[in-house]
Amino acid sequence: MSWLRLAIRDFVIVERLDLELGEGFTALTGETGAGKSILIDALQLLLGGRAEATQVREGATRAEVAGEFDVVPAAYAWLAEQGFEPRPGEPLLLRRVIDGQGRSRAWIDGSPATAAQLRTLGQWLVDIHGQHAWQSLMRAEAVRELLDAYARVDTTALQAAWRAWRDAETALQQARARQAQAQQERERLQWQIDEVARLAPGDDEWDELNRQHARLAHAQALLDAAHEAMEALDGRELSAHRLLAQAIAALQAQAHIEPRYGELAAVLQAAQAQVDDACRDLQHWVHHTELDPDTLAALDERLSRWIALARRYRCPPPELPARLQAWREQLRALDEAADLDALAARVAQMRQRYLEAAQAVSLQRAPAAQRLGQAVTELMQTLGMAGGQLQVRLEPLPEPSAHGLERVELLVAGHAGATPRPVAKVASGGELSRLALAIAVATSGLGEAPTLIFDEIDSGIGGAVAHTVGRLMRTLAAQRQVLAVTHLPQVAACAHHHWRISKSARGAATVSQVVPLDAAARVHEIARMLGGADSQAALAHARELLGA
Repeated sequence: MSWLRLAIRDFVIVERLDLELGEGFTALTGETGAGKSILIDALQLLLGGRAEATQVREGATRAEVAGEFDVVPAAYAWLAEQGFEPRPGEPLLLRRVIDGQGRSRAWIDGSPATAAQLRTLGQWLVDIHGQHAWQSLMRAEAVRELLDAYARVDTTALQAAWRAWRDAETALQQARARQAQAQQERERLQWQIDEVARLAPGDDEWDELNRQHARLAHAQALLDAAHEAMEALDGRELSAHRLLAQAIAALQAQAHIEPRYGELAAVLQAAQAQVDDACRDLQHWVHHTELDPDTLAALDERLSRWIALARRYRCPPPELPARLQAWREQLRALDEAADLDALAARVAQMRQRYLEAAQAVSLQRAPAAQRLGQAVTELMQTLGMAGGQLQVRLEPLPEPSAHGLERVELLVAGHAGATPRPVAKVASGGELSRLALAIAVATSGLGEAPTLIFDEIDSGIGGAVAHTVGRLMRTLAAQRQVLAVTHLPQVAACAHHHWRISKSARGAATVSQVVPLDAAARVHEIARMLGGADSQAALAHARELLGA
């Protein structure tokens, strides 16, 4: 069992409804205007349909629809990917609430969800064929999608190849249109690159230049400081070195009396050693440092050029190397974009990939078109269209399209000897309805959804054909749960379960309710549908239909 339960609260004219469906074929009937299709509308809302304030029952503050479903295995991975936690073997609970302003909220197993997520999930739960299904047969896009679903064609590669081809052509066209402008931009970039490249600024050079310049610019002051420090440490009569030596000698002379003096003398000896090290370092620096006015002038010139270029191109001096690299990359991109031969070659390559993908799709569509035509033609013989046939024709397009190399068209002949014509030219609404029903039955095994719903798709037929439709739906119910909203007693009589929807006045409001029918009530409902109410003839005919 797939669809276990549907609960509706304050939806349109339904105040409260709890519907539990069993396995097999369930018929839903009722008088015109009783609200049979409200059930389908509520289900479509639950599965991500558009929410509107008018769906809230008058006088109520909000409408709510909830449903319990069994989950097909294919949906588990998607649920986990979306962050939900499916529980294998347990029903999946969906819930949707609309307030009086038309705002809606949704939940999947108690976790907040979006309408888009409900729509995606609904593909694995319920497959709905509406009463106006024949209208989609008029749209080329819908017919192509129908055939692709029947052929189980995956057009992902085709769509990707089409986009890549279009993108390549767009790039080529834009490159041609930008050629003159790109040439000017190229010349500007090249001039800037040449000017800055003559300076050849290094990535970390700016800081090092400033350090070198500071040292050379203050070389005399640094030398003077070194000489003065050396003099103070060891060049005068009262230098630090001599004073430390005197202090050490004084302490060592009394160390035999006060051991602590020996320790202090050792500390001063260490300080004296550090003074000696500092003197040697200063001497080495003085002997190897010279005033270099030429180098200083060269540094002055380089720094001036660097600063001037940074000011001209409005960037901090340290960023000049990065600016040069960016220009070079822009120039390289322009050169590549302006390579029309390379772009044209890419267009040809992408076109070939598209053609390969499109031809692969065509090879899948051709045999599927023949199989679909044959399957629907066989069903047409039992639906009051004896001798009729359906052809699924693949017409080559004058130009390739995003969906392939051919247009898919349905040609139908309603009876023997008739020439198949495009569906749009078939005048009979009854024929169109029966054709849509035949296609729905022929393709009903495509989807993974275990519940199949027909919403008055049997309109425009009757008599023996109606018996056939009922038997077809009962046959489908052997594999999938089937619910049919119908006005045909012959179809309702074939159902395993029968529910009646009715409406009644409650004060100033009109409410709708759905009740399951037992065997006796079902006879009366079939009789009503036959137009005889409770007449003995109608009741007898109803029993005959149910018995058959």
